[in-house]
Amino acid sequence: MKNNNDPQHELARAVGQTLISRGWKIALAESCTGGLVCATLTDLAGSSDWLERGYITYSNTAKSECLDVSMETIDSFGAVSEQVAKVMAEGALRNANVNAAISITGIAGPTGGSAEKPVGTVCFGWAIKENIGPDSINTVTLTKHFNGDRQVVREQARDFALSHFLDLLEPKNA
Repeated sequence: MKNNNDPQHELARAVGQTLISRGWKIALAESCTGGLVCATLTDLAGSSDWLERGYITYSNTAKSECLDVSMETIDSFGAVSEQVAKVMAEGALRNANVNAAISITGIAGPTGGSAEKPVGTVCFGWAIKENIGPDSINTVTLTKHFNGDRQVVREQARDFALSHFLDLLEPKNA
C-alpha cells in the first residue's frame, strides 16, 4: 500500500489544492516517466476533480498522433528537446481542453544517452492558459540533468515537474 504522506504525495496534494482553488483541470503528457506523474496524482482520492487525463506518448508516433508534435520538429531537435516538450504540453492543453498541462520527455537510461544528451537529460514543458482564447497560452520549457539509475531519474523528473508547476503558479511580487 502506498504511503500518501511521502514527499511526492505532498506535492500532488499541493497541486490538487492549487488547481481546485482556481477551478482548473490539468493534463499530463509523459514520455520517459511513463505515467509516473499521473499515477502519483491519481493515488489521491478526489483527483478526478482536477486531473482531466494523461497521455503516455513514449514513441515519436504517439507524440505526433496524440499531441500534434510534427515529425519535422522531432527530426530537427530530437524527441528529447525543449522544442518537443513545448509542443507536447501545448498539445495536451488543447486536446484535453484544460487550463494547465505538463510535459516530460527525456532519457532515463541506462542506455540511450549521447555526449550531447547524456542519460538523465529530461526536458519539461508547462503550458498554462489563464484566459479564454488561443493566444492566452503561456508555455515555459526547461532542461534538467538528473543523476541516478532509471527509477531515480524518473522519480526526480516527476517531483521536479510538479514542484516547478507550483512555482510557476505562485503570485509574483510586484
